[in-house]
Amino acid sequence: MRHLAILFQSLLRYRDETELDQWLDDAKACGIPAIVNFARTLMIDIQAARNAVVEPWSNGQTEGQISRLKTLKRAMFGRANVELLRARLLPIDDIFDHQLCG
Repeated sequence: MRHLAILFQSLLRYRDETELDQWLDDAKACGIPAIVNFARTLMIDIQAARNAVVEPWSNGQTEGQISRLKTLKRAMFGRANVELLRARLLPIDDIFDHQLCG
C-alpha cells in the first residue's frame, strides 16, 4: 500500500501522465480494498484524473474558502443577525475601514 501511495504521489508531483495507466493497473491488481476502490473511482472519470495530473492549477483554494464559509455559517446558525456574520467574515482591516467610512 505504501509503495502504491508513493508512486501515486510521485506521478502527481512530476506530472507524469504516462505512469497513470500503469499505476491504475497495479492498484486494481494489488488486492487492498481501499486502493482498488480508489483506482475504480478514478476510472469513472479518467479524463478528470488525467487533467489533475497534467494541469498546473487546481480549485483547492476555492474549495477551502467555501468550506470555511460553510463552517462559519453552521457555527452562527440561529445566534445572530447578518451584521454579526458579515463582521466575522471580513478581515479586521476591512471592519475598521467599513466603520470609519460609514
